[in-house]
Amino acid sequence: MNDLKRVLAPRTVAVVGSKRADGYMWLRNYSTFTGKLYSVQIDPNEIPGIEAMGVPNYASLTEIPDEIDYVMLAVPRQVAPVIIKDCVAKGVGGAALFTSGFAETGEELGIKLQDEILRIAREGGLALIGPNCMGLYNRRLGVRQSAEQGAGEPGEAGFIGQSGTHSINFGLVGEAHGIRVSTSISMGNGIILDVPDYVEYLADDAETKVIAMYIEGVRDGRRFVASLRRAAARKPVVVWKGGVTEAGARATASHTGSLATRSAVFDAAVRQCGALRASSLEDTIDVVKALLRIRPSTGTRMGLMAMTGGQSVVITDAFVQAGLEVPRLSDASYQELRSFFNIVGGSYQNPLDMGGTIGFGGSAGTLQRLFAILDSDPNIDAIAMELASGFLARMWKANPASLDAMLDTLTAHAQTSSKPFLIVLQPQHVEEIVIEARKKAQERGLAVFSSFERAAHAYRRAVEYHRSRAELA
Repeated sequence: MNDLKRVLAPRTVAVVGSKRADGYMWLRNYSTFTGKLYSVQIDPNEIPGIEAMGVPNYASLTEIPDEIDYVMLAVPRQVAPVIIKDCVAKGVGGAALFTSGFAETGEELGIKLQDEILRIAREGGLALIGPNCMGLYNRRLGVRQSAEQGAGEPGEAGFIGQSGTHSINFGLVGEAHGIRVSTSISMGNGIILDVPDYVEYLADDAETKVIAMYIEGVRDGRRFVASLRRAAARKPVVVWKGGVTEAGARATASHTGSLATRSAVFDAAVRQCGALRASSLEDTIDVVKALLRIRPSTGTRMGLMAMTGGQSVVITDAFVQAGLEVPRLSDASYQELRSFFNIVGGSYQNPLDMGGTIGFGGSAGTLQRLFAILDSDPNIDAIAMELASGFLARMWKANPASLDAMLDTLTAHAQTSSKPFLIVLQPQHVEEIVIEARKKAQERGLAVFSSFERAAHAYRRAVEYHRSRAELA
């Protein structure tokens, strides 16, 4: 495997071919880069705009008076082999080829150009990402696939994508859900560096706590399985597979040129490696969130807390249908609950229909008492709470301090409880305050999900991972 640290954690970056027509996209993407940024452009009409951005421009890579760790190529496909030769001559750490139109097109010229690039890169020992990709996103260093992605503080989730769109969206949507990327690689056709190379890198990366990926096919199945097994033994790995239908498999061939693998075979391989399967971007983010934000557990017995009677029914259905249990509480728990539930009304079975009990105002004392009961109950392994209802959302809107007070109580419980704790915050008719509540809860490190079904599924998948690790221990 190539030494990818120089490429994926670069100190110097060069962009070849950035133009005004695309708003100097790649130079803008790297405007947050903490290291040295250079441009290579020979068009005299483009150079003033580049220099106006404060980026030094050179006529070729070989003229740059610095070692270059990472190069982004945004050039016509016919020019790409020439620039790849310059990368080899310059001794750069690695390059990403944004350009498309190669073997994935099925055209003779595209195939010929890709073969030439492959030969040059392989003979020159160049770590090549792509072609047809968005390259690297290193949040801490500010190397981005999109100018919308965050930069600065390091993240915890690594991502490997055979799709530029999915790679960008994992960073953007993930961040909206409180999940920051450590290192993300949009790998495109992957003619030199393939999925196992990135899996092995992220498995050894101390910053990355969970690895997620979107893949459409693998070139070397045996090596993929070996890398996946090694990585899953060190940290959780979540695999989102594209092209699982016959029509999707045809689209895979024209997108990245990957060979599709039968879904059942792929599922079995992933499961045997100890990794987790996901079915969509939302599913991937939910499972990653559960693995990062919920205390590890192998228990499936849920203590559920709902705001109303109707919600207590559907939250139960959602968790049971996900393969989890909703058992009766212990006699001691019922005895204590009876002492105050029978005064204010509501059901104190499991789930707890607690809206009336906490007065729809989130009474801190009563809520803490409910948490304490579920915490000490021997029949309960984990706690899931519905946080929003129309009542709470209206109250938070009228009195924002009440939201902060409730989050204080929930945060204190999550930090001190020995049991996993997750929150369901569903969309409401006052969606703006729900969005604010979700953001505040995530900033406190709480695991927040947008539906009962998504919460139940994500928690169940996290349990599967922790059980597989326990069985191997």
